[in-house]
Amino acid sequence: MLLLQLSVPALAALPAAARQLAAAIAASGCSVVALVGEMGAGKTTLVRALGEALGVADDVSSPTFGLVHEYRDGRGAPVYHFDFYRIDSVDEAARIGAAEYFDSGYLCLVEWPGRVAALLPVPRLELTLTPTGPEAREIELKIIN
Repeated sequence: MLLLQLSVPALAALPAAARQLAAAIAASGCSVVALVGEMGAGKTTLVRALGEALGVADDVSSPTFGLVHEYRDGRGAPVYHFDFYRIDSVDEAARIGAAEYFDSGYLCLVEWPGRVAALLPVPRLELTLTPTGPEAREIELKIIN
């Protein structure tokens, strides 16, 4: 079920879109957000903007080599950011405790979710980023049951 569809014409519009997304994520009751998009679509840039919208004070960066970064939102709650692009197997994700993170009830933002699909809970949110220009993106947020 589609929850939100946004057109982001330029990077300058990303903070406002991130605030809308943060509100929709909170209202959904789902804590796992699978970010889907091609290489260079802006997944990490969007996570950075979401972090700002949530009050994360730390510098948000891609956890490509560490697989997961933990941040604290403005209320002190954990926000977990995963990047499974370089993961070798679902077993590797299981060994780092991905399922436990996903079951924690805290916000989990998951880049390259297809690589760990067997571990992802249902229901969850799927956020799809589609480039439509040099800085323009279409964003869809839906619930996967």
